[in-house]
Amino acid sequence: MKQLRSGLFILMVLLASVKVQAQYVLKEADAQYEVYNYAKAIDLYEQAYKKKASLHAAERLAESYRLSDNYKQAESWYAIASAMPGSKAENLLYYAKALQGNSKYSEARAQYEKYAALNPAVTADQKKVWLLSCDSAQYWMKNPVTLSVQNEKKLNSTSADWGAVPYKNGLVFTSDRPSSGKGIQAKSRPFLKFDGSKLPSIGSYGWTGNEYLRLYEQSSAADSVHIFPLKTETFYHIAAASFTADGQQMYFTLTRIPKKIEKVKGQPSTLNIEIYSSTKNADGSWGLPVPFRYNKINEWSVGDPFITPDGNTLYFVSSMPGGKGGTDLYSCSKNPDGTWSDAVNLDALNSPGNERSPFVSSDGTFYFSSDGRIGMGGLDVYKSVKSAAGFGTPLNLGYPLNSPQDDFFFRPGADGTGFFASNRPEGMGSDDIYSFVKQAEVFFKLEGTVYDRKTRAPLANAVVTLKKQDGNSLRVETAAGGQFKFNLEKASSYILTAEKTAYRSDQAELSTQNLVNTTVLHQDLFLEEIKINEPIKIENIYYDFDKWAIRPDAATELDKLVALMKSNETLWVELGSHTDSRGKDQYNLTLSQKRADAAVAYIVARGIHRNRITAKGYGESRPVNACTNGVKCTEAEYQLNRRTEFKIVKQ
Repeated sequence: MKQLRSGLFILMVLLASVKVQAQYVLKEADAQYEVYNYAKAIDLYEQAYKKKASLHAAERLAESYRLSDNYKQAESWYAIASAMPGSKAENLLYYAKALQGNSKYSEARAQYEKYAALNPAVTADQKKVWLLSCDSAQYWMKNPVTLSVQNEKKLNSTSADWGAVPYKNGLVFTSDRPSSGKGIQAKSRPFLKFDGSKLPSIGSYGWTGNEYLRLYEQSSAADSVHIFPLKTETFYHIAAASFTADGQQMYFTLTRIPKKIEKVKGQPSTLNIEIYSSTKNADGSWGLPVPFRYNKINEWSVGDPFITPDGNTLYFVSSMPGGKGGTDLYSCSKNPDGTWSDAVNLDALNSPGNERSPFVSSDGTFYFSSDGRIGMGGLDVYKSVKSAAGFGTPLNLGYPLNSPQDDFFFRPGADGTGFFASNRPEGMGSDDIYSFVKQAEVFFKLEGTVYDRKTRAPLANAVVTLKKQDGNSLRVETAAGGQFKFNLEKASSYILTAEKTAYRSDQAELSTQNLVNTTVLHQDLFLEEIKINEPIKIENIYYDFDKWAIRPDAATELDKLVALMKSNETLWVELGSHTDSRGKDQYNLTLSQKRADAAVAYIVARGIHRNRITAKGYGESRPVNACTNGVKCTEAEYQLNRRTEFKIVKQ
């Protein structure tokens, strides 16, 4: 009894210690979250969740990933959070948006319906937009427009790159790429948030971990990229350039620290973006920035300026009071004395959501992006033809120009080509610059079916992605019978991937190289159902006697687990090591833990984040046969118990 009480006491102390550690990590995570340092907060929340699964950690992880535009991770954590006791209804809304961002429109539709049923404040019009967006997106993906979209890799980096506009014989664009040899992949933000008790770092932006946005220039297609020579006297964001036709005047946005910052006790401060203009001096340099009439840094944002070629009309977006939603579209005309007229809200184009990046083409067509209309998800690009009667009904430009993610800063040229920006997942960084051109004639088609690997039943609503090597991706949801189809280009190689909630993905390669006749290719894919906490044996994992070093033959098998985790990036696994019953129990437990630790270290060294995998040594406590202490067995029977397994603990 004394030993039992002692054991219980030790267990209680250990549990209390784990709880204290989890609370400490959670407190540190909250501190990072509150000042928008999401990359740091995510790591800490994951550590806290591993120690003690809580609704707070799950919600904060979901929100941090959402605000970092990581749609797959956001979907995984919103699925967890929305299923936990006490979860708020808004988790369902963001779960639906994450599913939508991952092209899972059928599942997103169901979650929107569920959220609308729980929240009486959801209007019939809003519900209609959500549901029709899911239905329309599926139609657009099955009937893509004849455009070929290309990532401009010579312009893009692993950071955010967007806002490409013609200037002289080249381009000017916005980027938060590292200018000092550092930086991480993340999403840029249109305003500056920081802890009001001290000024933000002048070296990097806490929200992203990147440097601040700057304007860059590529003088010609053959030239390298360099900082655009504009003196702004700010350490912070400079973005979204627009030039008059003669190249003598430009408009752009920036953030600055005013002399007086309005602070709310206990809350981080927010500095909104402002619009400035600059005029070229006689020596070719740019003059000091001149503030726009509607700048009001502590109250609202003004941004995304587009100046008409003649310099007489400025279109922009703003969150000023009196609009329909988050940011609305506005215009101002220049008075004879050079001042700006009163701003006019473009009411016919604005929605309850956010409008962004206005542009007027040479034929008078008005282009803009919005996340408040029937669309594919995030910001979509729309066009409206203006007449004497005003702006016409906005038309969605369809897929693949639009995607489930943010698509904005659309700048078409007179020849049917042009540029836009998107944070679609196949890019090099967060936002990337893309070009588009009318697609060539279709010569080949691909057809296939997605099946359950075990039952061979066809899988409806799986998301199939066709990724052209060194090119763009196309996606589609499978039909009720699991079928999918794509058009293929000549002399091209592709990677085909299928994904579905609660299944492990599958992948295949195909090519139209050396095909000369019109033909239909066929490729099926097979998905394996994920079963939480079900052990899966890793074959051929052997260790030298009484050792735990990873042998080359074991490394080959562990590489398969690495590949699985890289292709299914939301999975968390526990890797367990087991011994046979020979030897002392405690020694076997220690040996198995060392072997599990070694295997995990091997996997982490190959790029899997440490938070996603846990090492667990079971010793001889979980035999798969009757070979326990005191039982004589054959070597083959002992070998069955000397095994390494993994089980998926989170999908």
